[in-house]
Amino acid sequence: MRAIQIGVIGPAGLDDATSRAAERVGELIAREGAVLVCGGLGGAMEAAARGAVSAGGMTLGILPGASADDANPYIKTVVVTDMGHARNAIVVRSSDAVIAVGGGYGTLSEIALAMKCGIPVVGLNTWRASRGDGLKAPTLTAATPEEAVEKAISAARGRA
Repeated sequence: MRAIQIGVIGPAGLDDATSRAAERVGELIAREGAVLVCGGLGGAMEAAARGAVSAGGMTLGILPGASADDANPYIKTVVVTDMGHARNAIVVRSSDAVIAVGGGYGTLSEIALAMKCGIPVVGLNTWRASRGDGLKAPTLTAATPEEAVEKAISAARGRA
């Protein structure tokens, strides 16, 4: 049986609170025995990977560029895509569930891709989507990193 893979998405530029939240999410993912999947660069991706590695976890970075050397120092396994933002689809599709921690437009695109693909999304201080007619996007929300990881692991297991 393969390990659950939890994607962590979030901004490249982030404040201290978001950095701490992403790092804690990564740590908790590792403690659950899941693989952390991310975009492999800085910001929330690096903070989450740092947390996972500190807890002895596995990290997988899906890089947008052409060089494995672009990966942050906490990425243990690298996939080089040379696809730019299109690599977001690979991050999402490689995840059994996704946790969005904060985020900009790149994060929003990954949330939308996950919802389109039926991959559960847990939001921690991130985008909340709704249509003009009031229909809300089917994302789960969390108030803490602990709640976010608990919901993501549960949703990932539910898909298996």
